[in-house]
Amino acid sequence: MAEPTIVLSPSLDPDVLEIGRRMLPAGFDLRVVSPSDLPEATLEADYLMGFVGRIEDRTFLEAQRLKLVQLMSVGYDNFNLDGARRARVPVAVNGGANAIAVAEHAIMLMLSALRHLTEIDASMRAGEWRGGPALGVRLYEIWSSTVGIVGMGRIGQEVARRLQNWEAKLVYFDPYRLSPERERELGVAFLPLEELLGVADVVTVHVPLNEQTRHLIDARALARMKPTAVLVNTARGGLVDETALVEALRSGQIGGAGLDVFNREPTPPDNPLLQIPNTVLTPHLAGPTWQSWPRRFENCYANIARVQRGEKPEWVVPELADLV
Repeated sequence: MAEPTIVLSPSLDPDVLEIGRRMLPAGFDLRVVSPSDLPEATLEADYLMGFVGRIEDRTFLEAQRLKLVQLMSVGYDNFNLDGARRARVPVAVNGGANAIAVAEHAIMLMLSALRHLTEIDASMRAGEWRGGPALGVRLYEIWSSTVGIVGMGRIGQEVARRLQNWEAKLVYFDPYRLSPERERELGVAFLPLEELLGVADVVTVHVPLNEQTRHLIDARALARMKPTAVLVNTARGGLVDETALVEALRSGQIGGAGLDVFNREPTPPDNPLLQIPNTVLTPHLAGPTWQSWPRRFENCYANIARVQRGEKPEWVVPELADLV
């Protein structure tokens, strides 16, 4: 009997791909294909894995061997869930393999924005010395600040866990409130979203993008925030109304922003956010740290092995949870 085939797409950095080949469980065949070859390869796949692009309904229905789509990411907003449902193929995310990386990146963006790091770095490289009285901007600490975490899934909880020793006040909003025991363990207090926005010195967003959460942070939400507050988004660009954010930053309605994600990616060079000094911007790279790759492969392979043994997969996206 032929070994079950795992199709990985797109290809990854050679060093990363070597990790994947080295960790491949016995009894599986790994085939790496480009996005253009993915539709044809899907027809002969038992499992799809990676940062898989859109798969059309017809391909799903014709892929008779396909048992699971195992994403290496936590986001799935661009995936064809309707097609997967019609073919009754579950789609799973990475089980929090990149949660530590994204949490650390979010905290880095908080600190950078609170300390105006990019603005000061640019001025120093231009030959200016803005130390002491010549600084011209106010710098803030996380200590004693209120950090509002919007979304308390794996990443949100990793943010809270890391900030516990910073002596900040941690508040959160999530449609599914944590147990009292878990709240005490993480040192967090629940607040309704509107109240959180009004009291937080930093608002960091960690929710999936769907029709209910699109533009969750809009003009009304930004208007509730403090004029010194910082907005951090390492989740998905569509969670924030960028037009409203630009206006809020330009008008001084909020104090700054740290963004790893944008409405359009790559974000165009004429995006006005690129010209606003009180922003810290990175090109959607919070997740792929070197240490995260073994965790990603480990979780993805483990989930595929579960299905191959006839067990239910873990981390199936909520929209398709009824398929398992």
